[in-house]
Amino acid sequence: MSKRLALLLVPALLAVAGCTTSTDTGEATTSREKAASSRPSPFADCADLGTPPPSAAPAASTAPAEGAPAGPGVGKALPDLTLTCFTGGTPVALRDVRGPAVINVWASWCPPCRKELPAFQRLSERAAGQLRVLGVNSRDGREAAQSIGEDFGVRFPVVVDQGEAFQRALERNAIPLTVFVDGRGTVRHVDASGALDDTRLAELVRRHLDVAVPA
Repeated sequence: MSKRLALLLVPALLAVAGCTTSTDTGEATTSREKAASSRPSPFADCADLGTPPPSAAPAASTAPAEGAPAGPGVGKALPDLTLTCFTGGTPVALRDVRGPAVINVWASWCPPCRKELPAFQRLSERAAGQLRVLGVNSRDGREAAQSIGEDFGVRFPVVVDQGEAFQRALERNAIPLTVFVDGRGTVRHVDASGALDDTRLAELVRRHLDVAVPA
């Protein structure tokens, strides 16, 4: 484990379930933010988010999967929000994102978020061309988020949501949070069960987006 990653393992109590806030403030934060801005971003840019994955299947019905709980936001379009791409460039209008897509809300200070991020990176590689993976970095410092991307090898695009607007629009108040969006831009499922592993993530993708993830 790198020194940067060790410094991020606070507060430990957030590991019990979800995470709700960040405490990274002060002059030290400003200094680290400046240092991070001088390093290349580990994340991909957001330029292709408005284009459907090249091998994506035709959009399925917008009805939730049989037996799946609906919950807030399910069966509706993605929230009408515009967020900044971590790499800069044109801001991302979430309703312009073309699915199928898996959107993961995370923060460096959230232990279960860190635990599951490698599984989302592997999903982005295994299902490349069939779906896209998009990260939403919530209430985080740039240096801390960038360090996580560097240490864990996270390469998929990430947008920044300092005000938790995405969570509030979905009526959710804790992370990690994973949103499954079909080819029509409709939310099919929102998962807030905690850190997802490869098996559970592949099962949710198959069930809600009808995409089989290669082993």
